[in-house]
Amino acid sequence: MPMSAETLRDHLVQAFPDAEIEIVDLAGDGDHYRARIVSTAFAGVPRVRQHQMVYAALKGQMGGELHALALETSAPTGG
Repeated sequence: MPMSAETLRDHLVQAFPDAEIEIVDLAGDGDHYRARIVSTAFAGVPRVRQHQMVYAALKGQMGGELHALALETSAPTGG
Protein backbone atom coordinates (compact mmCIF):
# COMPACT_ATOMS: atom_id res chain seq x y z
CA MET A 1 0.00 0.00 0.00
CA PRO A 2 1.39 3.43 -0.92
CA MET A 3 2.29 6.00 1.73
CA SER A 4 0.08 9.08 1.92
CA ALA A 5 1.62 12.54 1.83
CA GLU A 6 0.19 13.08 5.32
CA THR A 7 1.98 10.00 6.67
CA LEU A 8 5.21 11.10 5.02
CA ARG A 9 4.82 14.57 6.54
CA ASP A 10 4.10 13.05 9.98
CA HIS A 11 7.36 11.06 9.88
CA LEU A 12 9.33 14.13 8.83
CA VAL A 13 7.74 16.46 11.41
CA GLN A 14 8.42 13.93 14.15
CA ALA A 15 12.10 13.76 13.19
CA PHE A 16 12.54 17.44 12.32
CA PRO A 17 10.00 19.41 14.42
CA ASP A 18 11.46 22.81 13.47
CA ALA A 19 11.49 22.06 9.74
CA GLU A 20 9.84 23.83 6.88
CA ILE A 21 8.54 20.90 4.81
CA GLU A 22 7.10 20.89 1.30
CA ILE A 23 5.89 17.61 -0.22
CA VAL A 24 4.81 17.10 -3.84
CA ASP A 25 3.26 13.86 -5.15
CA LEU A 26 5.12 13.61 -8.45
CA ALA A 27 3.02 10.90 -10.11
CA GLY A 28 -0.29 11.19 -8.25
CA ASP A 29 0.08 7.59 -7.06
CA GLY A 30 1.28 8.05 -3.47
CA ASP A 31 4.50 6.27 -4.40
CA HIS A 32 6.72 8.99 -5.88
CA TYR A 33 7.31 12.18 -3.91
CA ARG A 34 9.60 15.16 -3.82
CA ALA A 35 10.29 16.56 -0.38
CA ARG A 36 11.97 19.87 0.39
CA ILE A 37 13.07 20.02 4.02
CA VAL A 38 14.74 23.01 5.65
CA SER A 39 15.83 22.27 9.22
CA THR A 40 18.42 23.47 11.70
CA ALA A 41 19.26 19.77 12.17
CA PHE A 42 21.06 19.95 8.81
CA ALA A 43 23.37 22.85 9.78
CA GLY A 44 26.98 21.90 9.09
CA VAL A 45 25.99 18.38 7.99
CA PRO A 46 27.10 17.09 4.58
CA ARG A 47 24.27 16.55 2.07
CA VAL A 48 24.68 12.75 1.99
CA ARG A 49 24.33 12.61 5.79
CA GLN A 50 21.27 14.91 5.61
CA HIS A 51 19.60 12.45 3.25
CA GLN A 52 20.57 9.54 5.51
CA MET A 53 18.88 11.37 8.40
CA VAL A 54 15.68 11.67 6.35
CA TYR A 55 15.75 7.98 5.39
CA ALA A 56 16.25 7.07 9.06
CA ALA A 57 13.18 9.17 9.93
CA LEU A 58 11.14 7.03 7.53
CA LYS A 59 11.82 3.99 9.72
CA GLY A 60 12.62 1.52 6.96
CA GLN A 61 9.61 2.34 4.79
CA MET A 62 11.73 3.68 1.93
CA GLY A 63 11.63 1.11 -0.86
CA GLY A 64 8.54 -0.50 0.64
CA GLU A 65 5.51 1.71 1.23
CA LEU A 66 7.44 4.59 -0.30
CA HIS A 67 8.95 3.73 -3.66
CA ALA A 68 10.73 6.95 -4.62
CA LEU A 69 11.61 10.13 -2.78
CA ALA A 70 13.50 12.99 -4.39
CA LEU A 71 15.10 14.98 -1.57
CA GLU A 72 16.11 18.59 -1.31
CA THR A 73 17.53 19.26 2.15
CA SER A 74 19.18 22.32 3.64
CA ALA A 75 19.68 24.33 6.80
CA PRO A 76 17.94 27.70 7.12
CA THR A 77 19.95 30.65 5.88
CA GLY A 78 20.25 33.75 7.99
CA GLY A 79 18.70 36.91 6.71
